Amino acid sequence: MKICFLFQRRFAYVGHAMALIFKKKYGVNEFCGYVQLRDSFEFLKTQKDIKYTKLLLEEDIQKQYKNEPLDLNYIEYLEQEYGISNLWPYITTDRIIRYNLLVREYPYDTPAYTHEEMMRIMQVQAKAILKFLKEERPDLIIFSVVGALSSLLLYHIAKKEGIRTLVIQRSRIGTKFSLTEDYNDAGYIGKSFDEIQKNNESYQDLVQLAKKFLNDFHNKPSPYSVAVTPKGRPTNRKKQFAFLLPGGMLESAGWFLKILYKYLTSKHRDDYSNIKPWHYLWDRIKRKIRVLIGFDDLYNETELDEDFAFFPLQAMPEISTMLHSSFYMDQLWLIKQIARSLPLHYKLYVKEAPAMFGYRPRRYYKELKKIPNVKLIKPTVMSFDIIKNSKIVLTNTATSGLEALYFKKPVITFGHAFYNILPMVKRCRTIEDLPSIVKEQLKNFHYDEKSLIDLIAAIYKESVDVDLIQLWNIEGDDKMEKKEQELVPLADLIAKKINLKPIA
Repeated sequence: MKICFLFQRRFAYVGHAMALIFKKKYGVNEFCGYVQLRDSFEFLKTQKDIKYTKLLLEEDIQKQYKNEPLDLNYIEYLEQEYGISNLWPYITTDRIIRYNLLVREYPYDTPAYTHEEMMRIMQVQAKAILKFLKEERPDLIIFSVVGALSSLLLYHIAKKEGIRTLVIQRSRIGTKFSLTEDYNDAGYIGKSFDEIQKNNESYQDLVQLAKKFLNDFHNKPSPYSVAVTPKGRPTNRKKQFAFLLPGGMLESAGWFLKILYKYLTSKHRDDYSNIKPWHYLWDRIKRKIRVLIGFDDLYNETELDEDFAFFPLQAMPEISTMLHSSFYMDQLWLIKQIARSLPLHYKLYVKEAPAMFGYRPRRYYKELKKIPNVKLIKPTVMSFDIIKNSKIVLTNTATSGLEALYFKKPVITFGHAFYNILPMVKRCRTIEDLPSIVKEQLKNFHYDEKSLIDLIAAIYKESVDVDLIQLWNIEGDDKMEKKEQELVPLADLIAKKINLKPIA
């Protein structure tokens, strides 16, 4: 058994800890990896616990495009072999290459590359990944996320080459994580959902757990993570400007000087993924100015006794919109289409994601306010209060859609949400069909609690509790032992799916 990891940025430390578990507990000795971020690469190269057969660094591959002659015949070959249905999804999913985001802060939207340069980047990435997989021939590739040109290429080339893929995905219940072999579907949760639907009596323990979860949620709604709520985010001026307090100001200045020094003394400061310190500072200043001016004059009060639909804005840039609902990524445009698809007397409540407070400019919200039946709701308002009083919830792929089902509300999605497998959820694939889908959901929605409970039961069956987001954010090999201990359930779940047995 040879396991390959997509070591995506800080996930390198998590992935390495999982490799240690596979080595110690399951006797796997061969590992390789595709690495994003030079710091992660240096960590993996210098650690002594595992000798990776090969580590491919994206930043080194990226630099090759400058000397790469554009070969349209090769591009055509790639499109024929790996197109989805063409090669544009690989580009549009990549925040840095397509939008110059990540190295700049949203709402920056000016690509650093021309069309021809993007094609040359595609060439060098594809050639490197094809060579890497043919030389290494791993049995399995574990993906922390599929959300960039390189990771999407790695995924689809692996599929074509007959290499098994497993993508770690959040289950939307607490800290539960599950697995899928296809990033666009419900994965093993979907398969277990079908099993439980067909043979409910065999899974009564899980069904009872699901019923308890649903009952507890009705009695006391709670989000799957505090980090996505107003409590977990600085959604007011006081929190946003806490750094101006004496201690905070010194800490902020120290942090900036540290990243400035690191950048100026780095031999690899021209890596395409590096954030220039002056861009970091300027983008942060602009965001703080937006918060200082504020948005209070743009917010509407909720009137929960009126007829309204709810659309939660999703964070940008994220794979939930850039990959899983890419043709509806422009949420401003989508809101305009939703607003005109509702019954005439309906309002459309739009609420900002707490994580995006201060990022979107006032002009974005002003454009929303031009739509006659749209109300902009403060990000400090809990979505639960809106959902349970709404008539219908529409979302790209957000957890709000699943939570709406807990409240027995009709739901329409615009992307690959895993809960689309429920028959009562309707997905809009063609925007001109939206008015009729809305009408159908409002007039003929049939709440199916059994199917919902079966889905929750499937989540319990196919998920493990692991605070992966917290572990992801704990950098450094000094925390490796803690990572190993807490990642055992996830490593065991992967081992189970690939039929690995613990060594004696």
